[in-house]
Amino acid sequence: MKKTTLLVAFLLATTSMHLIAQDQRLEQRVDSVLHLMTLQEKIGQLVLYTSDWAVTGPTLNEGYMNDIRNGNCGNIFNAHSVDYVRKLQKIAVNDTRLHIPLLFGYDVIHGYKTIFPIPLAEAATWDLFQIQRAAHVAASEAAAAGVNWTYAPMCDITVDPRWGRVMEGAGEDPYLGSQVAAARVHGFQGMNNNLADTSTVLACVKHFAGYGAPLGGRDYNSVDMSERTFRDVYLPPYEAAIKADAMSVMTAFNSLNDVPCTENKWLLTDVLRNELGFKGLVVSDYNAVEELINHGVAANGKQAAELAINAGMDMDMQSTLYQKHLKQLVEEGKVSMATIDEAVRRVLRVKFMLGLFDNPYLYCNNAREKRVIESPANMKAAYEEAQRSLVLLKNKNNVLPLRKGERLAVIGQLATSSNDLLGAWRADGDTIGVPSLFDELRKYNGSKNTIYAEGCQKEGYSKKGFPAAIAAAQKADKIVLVIGEDCNWTGEAASRANIKVPGVQTDLLAKLTALHKPIVVVLMNGRPLDLSREDTLADAILETWYAGSRGGKAITSVLFGEYNPSGKLPITFPRCVGQIPLFYYEKNTGRPIYLPDPKYKSRYIDCPNTPLFPFGFGLSYTTFHFSDITLSNNKLYPNDSIQASVTVTNTGKREGEEVVQLYIHDLVADVVRPVKQLKGFHKISLQPGESKKVTFTLTPDMLAFYRLNMTYGTEPGKFDLFIGDSSDHVNQTSFTLEK
Repeated sequence: MKKTTLLVAFLLATTSMHLIAQDQRLEQRVDSVLHLMTLQEKIGQLVLYTSDWAVTGPTLNEGYMNDIRNGNCGNIFNAHSVDYVRKLQKIAVNDTRLHIPLLFGYDVIHGYKTIFPIPLAEAATWDLFQIQRAAHVAASEAAAAGVNWTYAPMCDITVDPRWGRVMEGAGEDPYLGSQVAAARVHGFQGMNNNLADTSTVLACVKHFAGYGAPLGGRDYNSVDMSERTFRDVYLPPYEAAIKADAMSVMTAFNSLNDVPCTENKWLLTDVLRNELGFKGLVVSDYNAVEELINHGVAANGKQAAELAINAGMDMDMQSTLYQKHLKQLVEEGKVSMATIDEAVRRVLRVKFMLGLFDNPYLYCNNAREKRVIESPANMKAAYEEAQRSLVLLKNKNNVLPLRKGERLAVIGQLATSSNDLLGAWRADGDTIGVPSLFDELRKYNGSKNTIYAEGCQKEGYSKKGFPAAIAAAQKADKIVLVIGEDCNWTGEAASRANIKVPGVQTDLLAKLTALHKPIVVVLMNGRPLDLSREDTLADAILETWYAGSRGGKAITSVLFGEYNPSGKLPITFPRCVGQIPLFYYEKNTGRPIYLPDPKYKSRYIDCPNTPLFPFGFGLSYTTFHFSDITLSNNKLYPNDSIQASVTVTNTGKREGEEVVQLYIHDLVADVVRPVKQLKGFHKISLQPGESKKVTFTLTPDMLAFYRLNMTYGTEPGKFDLFIGDSSDHVNQTSFTLEK
């Protein structure tokens, strides 16, 4: 035993020494390049410009090409495909004095060419393996197309579904959000963080920080919150991504407590680098440095550049202000050479880690591009994750699953839309080879049994298609009505004041109910919607989000029971927009809703406090029973742990998956604590009649929070512990945290 212990210690010491030697060698290489650079060349490494791909096709305007040749631009985004990337890289490598290679970035948010479900839908899988695999596939395809840097994952917590970019994150919960953030970083960068592996890309943690909490849910709006809320709720997913070794961070457009994030030294230096230990590069969001002028904290572009670089913002995306003003700012003594050098070191370090100095064309292999992109294995992965992302919200009288051979009327413009399946942020994805939901339903159920009528469009108020839809429905056994939002109604700059289903789609649903036939509503949307009316009309509701390249097939497989739905909501669905912000981890007031007083308590007089569909909720085609909770000890001591267990039984007739969720509540603390906090989850699969014991290990650090004096730690006392299948359907016990 002693020999084994000594051997392990020796191996750990040897590994540590090897890593230290690697780091030292890397820093020596970085400094060797830095030593050769002029000030203007250094500034060029802090400049990021876009290709004109989206506007004119794969081209770069002559001005930017000259900037690359002159060493004034060291990084390009929105450039992809091997031939195009090689062309631009040749300019940097062959035509510049120091031959420093370009870094190529692209918004590979949920897939490059093979498109996976939107990130909010990925979070609904509660399946970290699926989420990591999706990011790995996206990275491998992007890298095969010459890209080596993605602007993902988005780690912004949000409790406001009006905000358009809710679709790009993991929802409302800091614990789930942290788990998803780490999984996506590991998927993009690889578990061993070998960025020179050509199946990986550099991840970018965004948007730092608090971008998901804009006032009124309006994109780019200001954010104002207490430091305790920031640290307890919003900071953890960013921190988790950084601990997973993400090597780049993007600043947020918003101001946080009246200081724009792009020039917020407390955020970028004190918190990000000094507290969290971040060693990578920080990049602005698009034109955000120049927008400091609009914020009203900079009088002109020169001052904006000064504020940003001195705050710790290394790379300027698109604004041109670093290129225009940094040299003069250094000469005037307003920006130190040490500040410039450290920012350049961070950029060069990443380029070395990506293997670009060893081989500038490492990501430019035509054979690999052809072999990897949209491979059958990648499409299979997209299909499997799409299946797991779907959430069954309602299933009255077991209308679902459908039976093969039933006569179906498929209604709604979205049913025939391949474009909407891909979502708003689909990188290089297109509709070629992407079957619509109706295509897949007809293929599975047969053309004779599957008829279509548009009924109405996804936007607008025309009802001229209602009669044809009703006529089609009259010939059917069941109605599948596909409704929701145009995919461009979510994403950046797509906030909504009204989150009801748009247009007259729900009016059509109401007309169809008069036929007294079973109606299944299939939702396509990128945010929680107000479904209060749809819930009263539909027999079944299946939330499919925007499910990606194989979304139509995945939805079909769930509707017909080929796959038993297992998704759970990562964000609360409100009853009405007036409840927003609405989230499960609210804090009690002095007059909470459970008081017997009929009037004087925290409530609405025209709407319940409860959501329509709570966080963690999702139905199955089978049923599960949770036993009472057993604890290994009802006292938790410092430096110790206790185990909380339940036995889950599949009491139905189908194989199914369940997400077992653990929550806690600190009953008495020196500051008000949430009524519930997610602290763990396990996704399990059970055959009919099968039981499994699920055990969670609870340690004191899981109970820590920012206390009254803003120190982070625990307080002894009593805690409630909950285990169940959603945030509002749990079994309960209690334990005591001892001194």
